[in-house]
Amino acid sequence: MAIAIVVPGFLALGWWQLERALSGNTLSWAYVFEWPVFAGYAVYVWWKLTHEAQPASATDEGEEDLDEEDVDEEDVDEELASYNRYLAALKEAGDRKHW
Repeated sequence: MAIAIVVPGFLALGWWQLERALSGNTLSWAYVFEWPVFAGYAVYVWWKLTHEAQPASATDEGEEDLDEEDVDEEDVDEELASYNRYLAALKEAGDRKHW
């Protein structure tokens, strides 16, 4: 797990910068505070990624299944064809803009 390497590494770099700052390197004072912030952010991102809610399926959101008789295939096909024409026009317009 990368977090087990990153956080101690960031904290070690913060300690190293503290030693440099105490020995007279004034620029290192900024890094003394920066590295622990990086470590905290890494933990935050790790926490968010590991505890992220799984996306709900369409049936979980309360949408009811459509019966075949409720869907008019001609309307769906025409709508899909119209959308595909729209996408093709966008691609063509984008291709003309490239040099």
